Parts: sequence; structure tokens; C-alpha cells
Amino acid sequence: MFKKLIVVASVLAFGVVVLGAFVRLSHAGLGCPDWPGCYGKLTPAHAQQEIAQAEAAHPGGTVSAPKAWKEMVHRYFASTLGLLIVIIGVTAWVKRKQLKQGLGLPTALIVLVILQGLLGMWTVTLLLKPVIVTLHLLGGMSTLALLIWLLQRQSRDIPAVRAVDAAHVRSLAVAALAMVVLQIALGGWVSSNYAALACPDFPTCHGAWFPPMDFHHAFQFTRELGKTEQGALLSLDALTAIHWMHRVGALATFILVGLLALKMLRIPALAKAGVLLALVLLTQVSLGIANVLLSLPLPVAVAHNGAAALLLITLVMLNFRLRKALDRA
Repeated sequence: MFKKLIVVASVLAFGVVVLGAFVRLSHAGLGCPDWPGCYGKLTPAHAQQEIAQAEAAHPGGTVSAPKAWKEMVHRYFASTLGLLIVIIGVTAWVKRKQLKQGLGLPTALIVLVILQGLLGMWTVTLLLKPVIVTLHLLGGMSTLALLIWLLQRQSRDIPAVRAVDAAHVRSLAVAALAMVVLQIALGGWVSSNYAALACPDFPTCHGAWFPPMDFHHAFQFTRELGKTEQGALLSLDALTAIHWMHRVGALATFILVGLLALKMLRIPALAKAGVLLALVLLTQVSLGIANVLLSLPLPVAVAHNGAAALLLITLVMLNFRLRKALDRA
């Protein structure tokens, strides 16, 4: 039952990450401008009058019935995930002797999900402040990664790898995981600043490899959405710098993870995992390029976030498998 709970929570965590991307890319993050309810009500259906008044006051603005439902459905799923994680954590503590499960990871998950709830609240109350939105995305990805690691601990059918083979790729696997986490952070910064189309062409940006860019204002983490710390509007050069850095990160990720996949293909016990890793990587890169060339269609943009989560999952599972092989040696 403990393992089944983790499986359900892992699937739900993936769904919450994808739903969060859908809400953000649909510009529905402020669909309900308060937290945790919608105008203090349980559902948008109970807040129809308030939503209608907000729409009438600001036609085409951040509040509408469809946007409110998108935002609240995401909150319902996230709340369910939080409850599941609390149940997993409590079960781990109560049944620790039977489960032979360390308490550090379940406890960390409870702390993380509480922090995620706070970040979700601040995302709304601080009006989509980019650093908060990015941290909220990273928190969701971290929750997913920790659940996958916990699930691997409960799995007894993980294919064995020789210690010598594990040692051959372990350092590269750790570096690849770190690079993917960094790239997810850069992607979150692009999305939270609405800079996905700051470079409308590919592989160049505004027809140049090094277009005019403003890194100083691009990476000020305490500023408000769309503004500099001084309150001026954020320039296109700043948005270009944000987008351009994500492309540099994508190239580094492609090289590092690609090298790892090639190394794995030469090791029989890791060959299938290497093929899977290469396929997820190529899918993610293709979706990123398609976002630019097709001007960020919603299904492709959401799939890009989902593929990032799959790439993270694949590398977490690989690193667990390698660590287990080396611990046995």
C-alpha cells in the first residue's frame, strides 16, 4: 500500500507540473486573484457574480470564468497531492520498522509541499512575481524528483548494473542531472517573464548569434513582472538576454545528456535506458525549437514542460540505479 501511494502521488505530481504549465501559458495564473479560494468561495461556480463584475470592469483582463476554472482545478490537484504526501510521510513514520524506510526523504517531502503551498499563495498575492513563479516551478519539479527517488527505494525489480559500469558513467550522470535542473530553472525564468518569443527566429536571434542584450536587468531577481527594479518597463534587450541564456543552456544540456546517452549505449545493462534518455532528449529539443518556429502554440509549449519533467524523471531513476550499484560494491 505504501508503494501504491507513492505511485499515485508521483503520477499526480507529474500532472500538477503539466497543469501548472497550462495555467501559466494560458495566462490564467491570476484567474482567481485571491488564495486559497476564488473570491473567498470554494469554486468559481460560487463566485460567478464576482467574476462577472471583474470581467465587466476589465474586459479581456486576467479574470474570467474559464481562467478561474483553470486556476482552481490546478489548486484542487495540488491540494490532493499535498494530502497524499502528508499521508505518505505519516505512514513512513508510523510504519518505519515494517517499511525499513528512512525518514529523511518523507519528512523532506512534507516540508517541501508546505513550502509549495506558500509559493502558490505568493504567486497570486505578489501578482506573478517572476522569482516566485520560477521557485514554484522548481518546487514542483523537486517534489516530483523526490517522489520518484522514494519510489525507486520501494522497487525490488530494478535491473542490476555492474559496479565497474556504474562507475564509468556516474560522474557524467550526476553532471547531466545538475545541468537539467539548471536548464529547468532557466526555462522557468523564461516562462515567468514571458520571454519565450523574445527571439522569434532559430538558430539565430533577431538574425544574429549575439543580438543586443541587457543581462543586468534580465537577471534581477527582486523585480516585479515586466519591470526593472527602478520601476521602468523591462526592455526587449532584457527579454532577449533571458531567452538567449535558455538557448545556451539548451545547447549545454543537449551536449552533456547526449554524451551520457552515447556512453550508456555502449554498456549492455544500460543500453535500453540510454535509448530512452536519447529519445526524451531529442523530443525535448524538438519541442523547444517548435515553440520558436510556430510562435509558442499552447499544446507544444505545455508538452515542452512535460518533456522537461520526463527528462528529469529519467535522470533521477538512472542516478538511483547507478548509486545502488556502487553501494553494493
